[in-house]
Amino acid sequence: QVQLQESGPGLVKPSQTLSLTCTVSGGSITTKYYYWSWIRQRPGKGLEWIGYITYSGTTVGSPSLKSRTSISRDTSKYQFFLQVSSVTPEDTAVYYCARAWEGTGEYDRWGQGTQVTVSS
Repeated sequence: QVQLQESGPGLVKPSQTLSLTCTVSGGSITTKYYYWSWIRQRPGKGLEWIGYITYSGTTVGSPSLKSRTSISRDTSKYQFFLQVSSVTPEDTAVYYCARAWEGTGEYDRWGQGTQVTVSS
């Protein structure tokens, strides 16, 4: 069974770059036709989609965050990554990685989430 696990620093200073890793076990991130997403939930807010990387390596990001975000992967390590630059306290959130199938767009696997706080 495919499992996802987020990792990264829990505290980031304003103006720095937030870097997170999602490690996938039980399957490959190149398996057709899955998309590997980053999603966050800020305090008191709903889920916010950040972007995804597809099984073929294509990346798509949210227009509202695209200028500050980068998604990449290392297929040999079954990992994909999120970077958010120039963070502010507004980027404080629980960050999730998740898998969706291209056919339905529905998420069928989620990581447990990792809290990231932006504070000096």
